[in-house]
Amino acid sequence: MTRVMEGVRVLEVAEHTFVPAASALLSDWGAEVIKIEPAERGDAMRGLASTGVVSITGDVHALLEHSNRGKRSLALDLTTPDGLDILYKLVGTADVFLTNKLPSVRKKLKIELEDIRAHNPQIIYVAGTGHGERGPDADKGSYDSLAFWQRAGVALGGKPADMDRLPLPPAPGFGDSIGAMTIAGGIMGALYHRERTGEATTVDVSLLATGMWAMGQAFALSLISNIPWQGPPANMMRQNPLVNTYLTKDEHHLSFCCLQAGKYWPPLCEILGRPELAQDPRFADHASLLENTAEVQEILRTAFAEYTVAEWRERLANFAGQWCVVQDTLEAAEDPQTLANGYVQECHTAGGTPFHLVAAPVQFGGAPAPAGRAPEFNEHGDAVLEELGIDWDTIVDLKVRSVVG
Repeated sequence: MTRVMEGVRVLEVAEHTFVPAASALLSDWGAEVIKIEPAERGDAMRGLASTGVVSITGDVHALLEHSNRGKRSLALDLTTPDGLDILYKLVGTADVFLTNKLPSVRKKLKIELEDIRAHNPQIIYVAGTGHGERGPDADKGSYDSLAFWQRAGVALGGKPADMDRLPLPPAPGFGDSIGAMTIAGGIMGALYHRERTGEATTVDVSLLATGMWAMGQAFALSLISNIPWQGPPANMMRQNPLVNTYLTKDEHHLSFCCLQAGKYWPPLCEILGRPELAQDPRFADHASLLENTAEVQEILRTAFAEYTVAEWRERLANFAGQWCVVQDTLEAAEDPQTLANGYVQECHTAGGTPFHLVAAPVQFGGAPAPAGRAPEFNEHGDAVLEELGIDWDTIVDLKVRSVVG
């Protein structure tokens, strides 16, 4: 893997997933990331015991690992003059300053743009927030389940019209992880701009903006029609029978997205062992298939229920149309395409416990980025301080006064 971020130093003052996962991606791609954690408790994610659905137990804190892989940790009390002085010294060595603190907190901690730029005029200043830097809610905290999922229209967009309750996000940190990729891309663009022009700019990404971008086509359609976007009824008949999901004998799902139904219907009939259906005038072309979609769907439901998913994988292996097996997370992790492309990487905790993480979704140089592990709390504190030229007696004094961990 080409380490495209080699030589870039990122200084992070952030917690949870949204912003930390962005620097985790940069770390995978070769950047050095120094994570500043509150001296007394560390990143709040370290104390998270449940996602609300699944308890976090055992030797691997999977959520922490996902968003903090490959970083160095320094525990630092930014409310003290000495702690702030250390941070400013680190700012002078960094290319990027990254935070998810709210504007009022940044002001209180003296880590606003002007504070940071006073110690490094060329640093890229990055802020990830719930709702953006301006407006009446700029200083209100949020989570991806709120700003990304609910407020940006994603939940209602995914809710079938005949469903009483709103769907929940499909995974912990779902919007956070998408937003983190957005932040990482923004940082890389800002670094390129600085390299090309000499100008250090700022990067501003919010969960609300990321959610709206994910729903961008729906917004465009809604704003033209002046009709809010909402999912169709769950039992609505699909117009195209080759854009649908069908159950196999062993109750797996096959999903088809053959937009050109007329083109793919004859070869599918051959695979089904029903070549005569391709000559049936009711199903003669794309328009006929759409006009008789209920009959075609019933034929397909019956046919796909006759064999197991393994048998259909074999039968459909050479089918030119677009289809896939609907998979859960364990199945997707073992997918031959996942394995061939290194989309899941093996890691080990500091204690040697093995676990796996999804790899960064962008590959450079034709190979996946190896995922590191998250640091233990203040694991690199002494080393980072020594690199700043702080002698050991001073470090001990800072520890005694709880300025550093």
